Amino acid sequence: QVQLQESGGGSVQAGGSLRLSCTASGATYTRTVTGWFRQAPGKLREGVAAIYRGGAPPVYADSVKGRFTISKDNANNMVYLQMNNLKPEDTAMYYCAAGQTYLGYQSLTPSAYSEWGQGTQVTVSS
Repeated sequence: QVQLQESGGGSVQAGGSLRLSCTASGATYTRTVTGWFRQAPGKLREGVAAIYRGGAPPVYADSVKGRFTISKDNANNMVYLQMNNLKPEDTAMYYCAAGQTYLGYQSLTPSAYSEWGQGTQVTVSS
């Protein structure tokens, strides 16, 4: 089992930036992919970005390409999501998730993950 904890959410104005962090603990060696997802009220959970523990390039949802960057610190079991040029439509609860198999673009699908954090709220005002 892997435990995940997100941090770094908050309220910003449109055009601002936030950096989310995901801290993993437990049997982290069994999980090769970490993803960031978000869910706004009344909407389905959607994949934002995913990163492989090895060397494959990360994947991003089209809606965040060029604005968000996912990165990892394997030594400290951390994954980050740098969010720049935030828009009101980015407002959501953001979750990190851990999975066993990197599936490329399919790693933006919630069913690819077995463990989830509790989430951190991001609110972007216009």
